[in-house]
Amino acid sequence: MPNIKSAKKRVKTTQTKTLQNKMFKSSFKTAIKKYTAAVEAGDKALASSLYKDAVKIVDRAAAKGIIHANTAARKKSRFTLMLNNMSA
Repeated sequence: MPNIKSAKKRVKTTQTKTLQNKMFKSSFKTAIKKYTAAVEAGDKALASSLYKDAVKIVDRAAAKGIIHANTAARKKSRFTLMLNNMSA
């Protein structure tokens, strides 16, 4: 355990930010799973609405630095392909 006041504060801050990141990552993964499940089920209307949510949360994750910008672009591209291939 740290003895210096600023180090104690950093420990508290790190714990708080770690919890926030875990919560965000969990919602991120859940949104992706819901979208892929809708695509696999073949529900075009549900998939298109969940697509918007999935893309929004991927963009937010990239902005927060939780995932790399190229990873976000790759995921969004794959989501779009999945949605477009449903109608074909």
